[in-house]
Amino acid sequence: MQSQSNIYDFAVVGLGAVGSSALYHLSLSGAKVLGLDRFDPPHTMGSSHGETRITRLAVGEGEDYVDLAKRSQRIWRNIEKESDSSFFFPCGGILMDSGKVPWDKHGSQGFMERTVSFAKKANISHRKFTQADVQESYPNFNLEESGKAYFENQAGYVFPEKCIKSFLDLSKANLAEINTHEAVLSISESKGLNLIKSNKGEYFAKKVLISAGGWIKDFLPDSRKSDFKICRQILHWIEVEPDFSWETYPVFMWGFGPKAEDFIYGFPSLDGKSIKVATESFVDVVHPDKINREVSPEEQREFWEGKVLGRLRGLTGKFSKSEVCFYTVTNDSRFVIQDLPDSLNGLWVSACSGHGFKHSAALGEQLAEKLMEVPLTLAEIR
Repeated sequence: MQSQSNIYDFAVVGLGAVGSSALYHLSLSGAKVLGLDRFDPPHTMGSSHGETRITRLAVGEGEDYVDLAKRSQRIWRNIEKESDSSFFFPCGGILMDSGKVPWDKHGSQGFMERTVSFAKKANISHRKFTQADVQESYPNFNLEESGKAYFENQAGYVFPEKCIKSFLDLSKANLAEINTHEAVLSISESKGLNLIKSNKGEYFAKKVLISAGGWIKDFLPDSRKSDFKICRQILHWIEVEPDFSWETYPVFMWGFGPKAEDFIYGFPSLDGKSIKVATESFVDVVHPDKINREVSPEEQREFWEGKVLGRLRGLTGKFSKSEVCFYTVTNDSRFVIQDLPDSLNGLWVSACSGHGFKHSAALGEQLAEKLMEVPLTLAEIR
């Protein structure tokens, strides 16, 4: 039933990395804003958890992403001040290439060369390392003699849970309404408004942003659902040997073979006892609700023997823990942003394809500007 109390200027469905930023930027306008999430963000069911996420500016996936990454870092700095919280740590980042075969990443061919080229064009502070340079500066990396590396000073890591919580807390302070544990079942047109039906009630909104991550598939026609792969990812925390230090290391990414899975990435130790290391997988499990959230000892052993052993020094091989998240992936690994179909008024966004968190703050801002009809400059709307 339509009443003034349940009519909103803007509604955001899904409050992860992008949705929480969009909600915050919409709340700055003084409009009546509603945020809905099927879980209680920040949570462990989506793509924006697991303690840390890498941020880097020379984004080899595409030159048009560089400005988004830069803008996100500026927004995070502002949000840290507003929320009196610390969640962005520019400890530096190193990208390593074993040099044996050309390697691609997230649909980008010649990933290392593109990264260096974009850094030069955008005046991003960086250095090129030889294998000997890596060995001298970061001896825990056992890079092959054929290897090379790129070091970026402004790269680092973000605490995703604290980042999302800060956006949501500030949104509430700006009088945004946030409903958690509330799954949206449908969105339809009603008397010129978007009618949002959830498992708990009905709402009307003049404009809607659907930023539901992998659950975007619940809002798409059958003809579009196969455009998005849901790919289970495993994050591992491996214990550090007593005589080795990982606290002062940069975040790292390392490509060592021709396949997309011939890759590891990781972080400095936050506790002095372990480091977080992961790879990527692109096996489609169809829907987020079908993801196996358990990690087996066999999966840990395969990761250690196939990805880590012989590459990273100073690790015991004992796993403190492992966690599961997922990517929503398109065939070309690009973001997708589109108008809502038919007579609905709003936008939907999804498929950050494994490289989205570093752009999420700026992407949320630009989506909010688009909804508010403020001039928007965004190359990747299709």
